[in-house]
Amino acid sequence: MSQRIHVVAAAIVNAQGDVLIAKRAEHLHQGGLWEFPGGKLESGETARDALSRELHEELGIDVLEARPLIRVSHDYSDKSVLLDVWQVSRFAGQPHGREGQPIAWVAKASLQDYAFPAANQPIVDALQLPTHYLITPDPADEATFLAGLQRSLQAGIKLMQLRAKGLSETDYAALAKKVIELAHAHDCRVLLNAAPEMVQRLGADGVHLDSKRLAAAITRPLPDSLLVAASGHSLDELKKAEAIGANFALLSPVKYTKSHPDTEPLGWEMFGQIVDQLALPVYALGGVSDVDEAEAFAHGAQGCAGIRGYWRE
Repeated sequence: MSQRIHVVAAAIVNAQGDVLIAKRAEHLHQGGLWEFPGGKLESGETARDALSRELHEELGIDVLEARPLIRVSHDYSDKSVLLDVWQVSRFAGQPHGREGQPIAWVAKASLQDYAFPAANQPIVDALQLPTHYLITPDPADEATFLAGLQRSLQAGIKLMQLRAKGLSETDYAALAKKVIELAHAHDCRVLLNAAPEMVQRLGADGVHLDSKRLAAAITRPLPDSLLVAASGHSLDELKKAEAIGANFALLSPVKYTKSHPDTEPLGWEMFGQIVDQLALPVYALGGVSDVDEAEAFAHGAQGCAGIRGYWRE
């Protein structure tokens, strides 16, 4: 395999939340497929500088605001690429195909209807995920728990994991039905930290595999229409999540936590080194909250996950 080619790509999002994609010319590598605009870095160029240059050359726009979204390494049969993807939220000018390429604004939920190169699937997953992921606290009292969930949903939670390790399977399923109904009323997706077969039976949106279920998994436990997430503490564990086709993962602990005071945290640098070797969105977990999101983005994270900062008592 030749040297990995460093490519910058842009996920340009407009005020309506739609994403701009462009169609590759037939004569190019992966020709005829849709892509996120961008191109190769020039010698001595930073990714941010390359992003600005490429979008001006290809689309005639100037980048005003952008942040790292995800970095994806992928080996094709004929070349190896590193996609350095940035989310562009503000720009000047009217995007148009300056090189004659067709472009389209597409709703995030419809991106899977377009044919992309294989390396682009993690980008689609990242765009369809929010920047924070709520993990619920243990429900000591159902009424109090549901009231707290209601407040959390009203605060804007759009993705959550129902974690209730102390409940029996029967009690968990009963609570999950109420949680799913409440969450869906607020356009929030619910992942069950339970046996995967419970997901479809209850109408949840996916499963969250804890370390035990991840270790036991051989293949992806749910169809592609549902989400699969997994928790891990190391590169090997998250590589396993990637291998079974998980949509995203959690990596912890990034910082010291009260629940595991004797566990040495990864720190942001190690977190970033691990994430750079993966091809799926990864949330930072462990001692982090919404105030850490900028740091998380800078180190390749999808965002932050946890209870603190997202659960409203």
